[in-house]
Formats: sequence, C-alpha cells, structure tokens
Amino acid sequence: MADFADLLVEIGTEELPPKALNELSIAFLQGLERQLRQQHLEFRELRRYATPRRLSVLVSDLALSQPEQQVERKGPALRAAFDAAGSPTKAGEGFARSCGVPLEQIAKEETEKGAWLVFRQKKPGKRAVELLPRMVEQALAELPIPKRMRWGDRSDEFVRPVHWVVVLLDSQVVPCRILGVEAGNSTRGHRFHAPEPLPITTPASYAELLEGARVLADFADRRDRIRVGVERLAAEVGGVALIEAGLLDEVSALVEWPVPMAGEFDSGFLEVPKEALIKTMQEHQKYFPVVDSASGELLPRFIAVANIESTDPAQIRAGNERVIRPRFSDAAFFWQQDLKQPLMARRDALGSVVFQERLGSLLQKSERVAGIAAAIAPQLGLDPEQAVRAAQLSKCDLLSHMVTEFPALQGIMGRYYARKSGETEIVAAALEEQYLPRHAGDHLPSTDCGRVIAIADKLDTLVGIFAIGGKPTGEKDPFGLRRAALGVLRILIETPLSLDLISLLNVAAELHQEVATTDTVQDVFAYMMDRLKGYYADQGFAPDTVDSVLARRPSRPSDGDHRIRAVHQFRTLAAAESLAAANKRIRNILRKAELQIPATLDASLLQDTAEKGLAQRIGEQEQVVEPLFREGRYADALTELASLREPVDRFFDEVLVMADDPALRANRLALLASLESLFLRAADLSRLQ
Repeated sequence: MADFADLLVEIGTEELPPKALNELSIAFLQGLERQLRQQHLEFRELRRYATPRRLSVLVSDLALSQPEQQVERKGPALRAAFDAAGSPTKAGEGFARSCGVPLEQIAKEETEKGAWLVFRQKKPGKRAVELLPRMVEQALAELPIPKRMRWGDRSDEFVRPVHWVVVLLDSQVVPCRILGVEAGNSTRGHRFHAPEPLPITTPASYAELLEGARVLADFADRRDRIRVGVERLAAEVGGVALIEAGLLDEVSALVEWPVPMAGEFDSGFLEVPKEALIKTMQEHQKYFPVVDSASGELLPRFIAVANIESTDPAQIRAGNERVIRPRFSDAAFFWQQDLKQPLMARRDALGSVVFQERLGSLLQKSERVAGIAAAIAPQLGLDPEQAVRAAQLSKCDLLSHMVTEFPALQGIMGRYYARKSGETEIVAAALEEQYLPRHAGDHLPSTDCGRVIAIADKLDTLVGIFAIGGKPTGEKDPFGLRRAALGVLRILIETPLSLDLISLLNVAAELHQEVATTDTVQDVFAYMMDRLKGYYADQGFAPDTVDSVLARRPSRPSDGDHRIRAVHQFRTLAAAESLAAANKRIRNILRKAELQIPATLDASLLQDTAEKGLAQRIGEQEQVVEPLFREGRYADALTELASLREPVDRFFDEVLVMADDPALRANRLALLASLESLFLRAADLSRLQ
C-alpha cells in the first residue's frame, strides 16, 4: 500500500458572497495547510478552487499517517521517587502506573538541576483518515465569516447552506459528517448545463471533470479567461475596457462558466458625466465599460459576462441592453435635477447635516477648512479668495441627487456642478482633488488649490477628532484618520511643499478652540510622524535611518524627507559606521556629564595635538556645511562631515575627555558638544545601529 495519496476536500453550497469568495478560498487553503502542519502530515503541495457554489482544496501526495512519535514524560525527582533505603515511594509507583509500565522500565536522568525519572516511549502516528474530519472542521470554523447562518432545523452554521461535501483520499471516501452533510465522492457541475451529481474517480481528475461539466473551478484561471475575453471584445468594437481589479474579482466570483459578450446603449446618455455612467455599469450591473483607445472618452458600449453558454446569445445581449436603460435614465434624471440650481445654493442646507456631534455640521466644517486654506494659500502663491471659495463649496455636492446615489462620486460631481455654475476652473478642479489621495498608491492633487483644500480638509478632521478623544485604536478608524494623516504627508513630501506642519496644526486647533488644546497639536503631530515609519519602510529605508531623523522632530515633512534620504546615502560611506559609533559615544558622555557644559569652546584650554586638530577641523567644517544645511543639501553636508572620521578617531584614542581638571574637562565636553551639534543639523546619528 502506498504511503501517500491525493486528498480532495470540497464544500458545495448555495451561491457564496461574491466579494468574499476569493478571501474565503485563500483562508480555507491556509487553514487546512495549518492543520496538516500541526498534525505533522507531510504533503507535496496544495491547490485551491473556488466558484460561486464551492470551496475546494486539493492536497497532492499527502502522507497517509503521522510519523512515529517520541513521547517523553518527566516524572518526580529521584529523592521523591525512592526513600533513603532505595525502595520506591508512592510517588514513584504512581508515576509508573500512569505510564503503564513497571518502575524498572523508567529511565533515570541526571541534570545540572538534579536527578529525575523520565519515561520515553515511541508511539505510532495516527492515520490521516482518522485525523481529517476534525482538521476540515477546524479549517472551516476559522474562516473569516462575520455572520454565520443556520438553515432548516439544523444547528450547523456556515456562510451559506451546504448541499454536498466531498472528502476523498485517492478513491476512498473519508467517512465523516461535515456541517451536517455526509461526505461523499460526488460533486455538481454547472447549475444549468450539468446539474446532475458527478462521481469523482480521483482528486487529480477534479478540475478536468468540472470543466467538462461547464465549471472552471480555478478562480485565477477563470479570472484570466474573463479578462482576456473582455479585452478582446472591447478591441473588436474599437475601444479599451476599463477593468478594475475589484470588479474583475467580483465577476469571477459570480460565474462558473464565463461567457463575455459586448452590448451597446443609446449614445444620448453620453451627455451625462461619464463617471456616473461608469459607476452605474460597474456597481449596479457588473459590466465593464469601454472607452476610446485614443481619447479615453466613454463609448456607448459595454462588456457583460454571462454565466451560461446560450444557444441564442442575441437574447442574452438584448436582455443586458434592456436592463441598463432604466439605470442610465435614472442617472440622467439625477443629473438634470441637480443642474436646476447652482452649487452654492446647497451650502446653507449643509448646516442641517452633522459632521460629528461635538464638531458641528458640514457647514461648520467647510468654514473651518476655509480658515485653514486661507492660511496655506499665500505660502503657495495662491490667491486666498480662490482657496476660500473652493473650501466653501467643498461639501455642497454631498447633497446632490447623484452623490446620494453614488457616494464614490463625491468631489467628481462637485467639479462638474462647479463648472456648470460658472465657477473658475481652479475652484472646480479643487473640489475633486480635495479627496486625494483616496487610498494607498493613489495619485495626488495636481493643482495648488487642490493641494490646499486637500490638506486643510484632512487636518481639520485630524485635529477635531483627536481633540474629542477619537484617536484610532486597533483596527477601528471610522473617520479614516490614518488615511488622512498619510495623505497630508504624501502631499507635503511628494509634491513637495515646504510647509511647517506644526504651524498648520496650530491654525486648525485655533479653529477648534472649544475642544482643542496645545496637547492636541502635539498628539496629532506625533501620530502623523509615526505614520512615516510605515511610509518609509514600504520604500525600503531602514527603521533606524528614519528614527535618527524623526528624533529631531522636523516640522517640515519635505525637509525631513531630504534628511532621511541623506542619512540613507551617508550609511553607504566607509566612515559612516565609525562616525555613528562616535556619535553614540558622545551622546553617552554628554548625558552622564555632571558639570555645566560651556556654550562655547575656549581655544586657550586646548592642550593635546589631537584635540587641537579636531577643534580646527570642526571649525573648518562648520564654514563648509553651514550653507549646505541652510539650503537643505543634507546629503552633501553629511558627505563633507564624513571627513571628520580620522580626527574623531584620533581624539578618542589619544585624549582623556574626563580629565581631573574641571576646566579642561568642561572644555573637552564643549568640543564634543560642538561636534555633535554639527551632525544633529541633519539627524541623531547615535540612533543608528
């Protein structure tokens, strides 16, 4: 009999939640793999399958039993197991009985901590067929299902009702009952093309068997087939399909046998903003929009993906074209209704919409954003009136019919309505850009007014929510403060903008004077600086490189960015390690010094050649690096300071810093302090590992 066999586990259900299918499939594979490893069952590889009606895992070359196990139990100390005459005590005899062997067969082990009874025994491993039912149950129990359901009069709970279960070890069904269903060897094909039970001869034939029954079981393969088919059809009608990853995953989770087909709609609907039509197609109909390959403008075409291979595809196409028409008619109605009044006419109504109970309405928020924007605009050479106007209009589109229907269009519709209302293009663009970046990796505002409103809006939220004690804890972040903080930092760093963050936070705090304090500003600043650790880690910067700069609390993030990149470059120099160690040593010496360190060096007290040489070199370097630091050329400055390695090493080799003479000792400490202050203009190098 072979020592290994293939295993197939399939849970057949009613249609699973499409947005969760891929995650559930991955979790099921990982959970089963974890169980196999915990039970020490070897295997070659695992492969997952997922369709709307099944979660499956194929395990290739699974060991049919656990390896032989070495059991070891530590018993009582010898002095407790035997009396002074060497006769067994009750403790010794009891331990032997619990092990099921005579006391003579139990070993004695000498250690540094004493002598003990030790029982060792080899036990054969359990068979996989005995372990599998519990392992499958445990993997299913650990799936990330927020709310489980029960069906009929059964007590079993799962994300959807379970109709069949397969647990097949080569050609042998593993006898078990999973989620209230007896395991068997029959799967189901396509609900319409091949609904009858399909006996599985071997796990390895599973995917091929299902494909013959019009089911593409592999999620990734199905997604690729959909993508290729959609791209091909879009090209055939002279365009390019908009294929968002999330929608592609969702469509892949809705069909078992994907059949892409092209459809069209009345070109008159193109008068509606394209973003609204695109959202309608993507969110409501799960269609892939098609745009012109040259201009990027929306074409009156779409690609739908059917779950059936029809003998009359024209009927399927006509049905898809028919159902999209009322959706587009609704969008056109919303658009026309919204245009009946200018955008500013909605502003007063914002007073009745609560932003946050203690922070007031959206109208009050927009007024605060205007105040912050007015303070930022002159620093960027922007007319404050434009920034204030954009801030006043920034939330008005939230009350439009279109944004009520499609919340993701906030800002985008604001831009359209602003243009139609006669606002300047500067203001109109800022209304859309205020929400940028929306997520990690998203693009940043491209206009100065957009940057100003984006920064002002996010800082208002951060300061306000922190002021009322709403700092994010754990994974809870209902106001998106992590995203807001990183958004502001990205704009300041990547644009770049040389704005003082603490000054901006103080402006925001003044506008929140009823709830904010000076501590609020410091708390928000610390929180934002902490976000930079992950930001730079994602770019490959060492944590201590980032820490060495953040320890200096640079209030201009763009300036801090220059410093971090400079330290990163400095660490490639041959002198870097020695100078970092020297800075650490200097920091320790200065911290432990028990006397007042003079603010200036007394040249008349310099005695040794090494300290005179170091003092001279520091003076020379100050003249060289001062203008470099002033211009923000930190990399050049640190490269220059690397030349201090030799005089610094010589100083520590030849000079006794803590001299007996207090005046001499204080002067040498002042020399080290002047050296440290040079490096501190860029970073605290003592923090480098």
